[in-house]
Amino acid sequence: MILEIVTPEQVVYSGSVESLSVPGINGQFQMLDNHAPVVSLLVKGAVKIFGKVEIDETVASLFAKGEGGTTDFLITGGVIEMKDNKAIVLAD
Repeated sequence: MILEIVTPEQVVYSGSVESLSVPGINGQFQMLDNHAPVVSLLVKGAVKIFGKVEIDETVASLFAKGEGGTTDFLITGGVIEMKDNKAIVLAD
């Protein structure tokens, strides 16, 4: 699937990932390849990216290695839209 993480300042990630786990308003949930369309509010927590991720050097300090080999991006809230095998995270 394709993932884009967008902040008010810039696009911090755009690329292919295996799967994604996000802190939804009703708890953490995961999206796999070809997931059904969804729109959800996000709360404070980590966007966990599974798979090999190529992070641009200019934004590398915003990401951390998580447990289980994930690449994590911490957010304070936001929105996610999953449609046509593309997930867009609008993060605060």
